[in-house]
Amino acid sequence: MLIGIGLLGYVAGQYWGMYSTQQKLENQWQHQAAMVNAPGAPKLTADDLLTRVVIPKINLDAIVVEGVSHKDLAKGPGHMRDTAIPGEPGNAVISGHRDTFFRHIHELTKGDEIDIRRDGKIFRYEVTAKKIVMPDDVAVLKQTTDPQLTLITCYPTYYIGPAPKRLVVLSRLVGSENDVPRESLAVRTAQ
Repeated sequence: MLIGIGLLGYVAGQYWGMYSTQQKLENQWQHQAAMVNAPGAPKLTADDLLTRVVIPKINLDAIVVEGVSHKDLAKGPGHMRDTAIPGEPGNAVISGHRDTFFRHIHELTKGDEIDIRRDGKIFRYEVTAKKIVMPDDVAVLKQTTDPQLTLITCYPTYYIGPAPKRLVVLSRLVGSENDVPRESLAVRTAQ
């Protein structure tokens, strides 16, 4: 019974850490959004800019961290270093744990929308394919000339223990627009 209580405490601690980190990142996101829209505000470097992934179909809205180590992915979905920045030419790769943020990416199908918000812009991606690969299959990381987004998580989704395969969701950039602050959107819809 003590082992069970200990395991529950460990899992609860992991989820609490993830939640509190996302709350801190949300505060940073709000601060950055205010700076992007403020006249004369200093320009942030690419390394300082936060990225947000929003997938309406599966109700995912999370701030992406830089890196895909176990520690990084405990904070949020992770952008794989040495891949393109989302919205720019190339293959941007974001990975996440199958039992937290990317729990439902297996539900995505061709044509579904993935929004990446960064630096006051929304980059709209459309899912083009989904496949299951072995963990050592690095072909999904291959760089491209066109802007693409690749999401990766372990597979099978509900596997107990280290999963033997990876689920890969491929998407292509279909458009971009300026991100409208929520306050401006509320004013426009009320008119």
